[in-house]
Amino acid sequence: MKKYVFFALAALLMLYFNACSDNEKVAGNPVIIAKTEFGAVLFGDSVPFTVHVSDNQVPLSTLKARLFFSDDLVSEVVIRTRIDGDYTDKIHIPYFAHVPNGTATLKLVLQNIHLTITEQEFPLPVSRPDFPYLTLVTATEEYRMQRTGLYEYAVEEDFPARVRGYIKAPAVGNNGNEMTFGWGDDSEIEFGSEEFIPFSNSIASKYAITFNTLNYEASPFITSYSINDEVMIRVDDNNYRVDIDLAQGEEITVGGIEDFDDWWIDPDFFAGNGEQLTFVPISGRYRIIANFALQYLRVEAMSGNSLATLQPDGSGAIWIIGNNIGKPSLANTTGWSPDNAICMAPIGNNRYRVTLVAGTNVTANTIDFKFFHQKGWGAEFTHNELSTTSDIVFVGDRTNGRDAGNLGIVAGESLTPGATYLFTIDVSNGIDNAVLTVEEK
Repeated sequence: MKKYVFFALAALLMLYFNACSDNEKVAGNPVIIAKTEFGAVLFGDSVPFTVHVSDNQVPLSTLKARLFFSDDLVSEVVIRTRIDGDYTDKIHIPYFAHVPNGTATLKLVLQNIHLTITEQEFPLPVSRPDFPYLTLVTATEEYRMQRTGLYEYAVEEDFPARVRGYIKAPAVGNNGNEMTFGWGDDSEIEFGSEEFIPFSNSIASKYAITFNTLNYEASPFITSYSINDEVMIRVDDNNYRVDIDLAQGEEITVGGIEDFDDWWIDPDFFAGNGEQLTFVPISGRYRIIANFALQYLRVEAMSGNSLATLQPDGSGAIWIIGNNIGKPSLANTTGWSPDNAICMAPIGNNRYRVTLVAGTNVTANTIDFKFFHQKGWGAEFTHNELSTTSDIVFVGDRTNGRDAGNLGIVAGESLTPGATYLFTIDVSNGIDNAVLTVEEK
């Protein structure tokens, strides 16, 4: 009996493995029937399609719609095809700069679970949409940009010197999409972005803002923000920077900033008014940042191509981090953020100064900031390295209401609101024997 059972099991196993082997030999027959008539399309379209797929031998796996510009795959849609039948989706036609009108290739690729593939190709004549108009979108208003030529658009208005906005194109045709053009990470206009483009003109006036939808060229972009004819580079929408060698007493010419007469002039670094200034600190290399949001020139001492630090011989720079102090006003309080550190002006003989107006740049009745060797955490002046001759300001020692090295106002005292005070640190006797003086000007 056991013998018969054994032979029966063996026969069943042979039938099973033969069946599996026969099944593995079946490649299948994927069939594609396009139910959409493909014709001319536009860059930026989302083209719908319906395809019937089947395989009468092997279950299907995926249907891929793949779009090629020449030999480059530029768009793809993958659809799971679990059963035979109709499948509908859309494939996006990318909108690139500089790409001429031509013929793209749409490939439909059907694959079953045995990796057997069937392909069909369809030519797609593709052209750039001719938008009837564009829209310049700013934070407060929208402006219609009229078509002035093939792919060229412009809006002329009484604009301020600086205009921030992105450009929006309307949907065109049955399959079109609304599209945007904005500022990209590479400081140039890119498709799909809504980041504001930093348009700028030399002065506020009636002028045109233009854009070309073929090559993404736009205008105007002023490039003439400058210090002594040294062009400032863009840091972001609100800040432009230049690293420059300056001599004490040198005349400073600020170029390209339309309303510079309204800007706050930092007395630690500049004397004078308007675009003609005189440089106050000792000669050296400095980084000047034009802050358009706060309307002032932020100045930082440098050593070569890096920000300066205090050296053992007393040269270099001293930085301020902490509360109750800010430039150009307390609306921009430095706080305990190293990125906001204030650079004291080096005035010679290993002395460093910051000029503060009580109630404007420094709180009159309470202060809590300290001095550092660098723009950031690290070496700092504590009560062991810093003393003061002031009767109003004291240096914290952890027992007098302030942490070591933090400045405070003596109980019962205060700075006179509206009065100007010169905070000067002298390290001529060594950076471990610094003396702070506070003088009412």
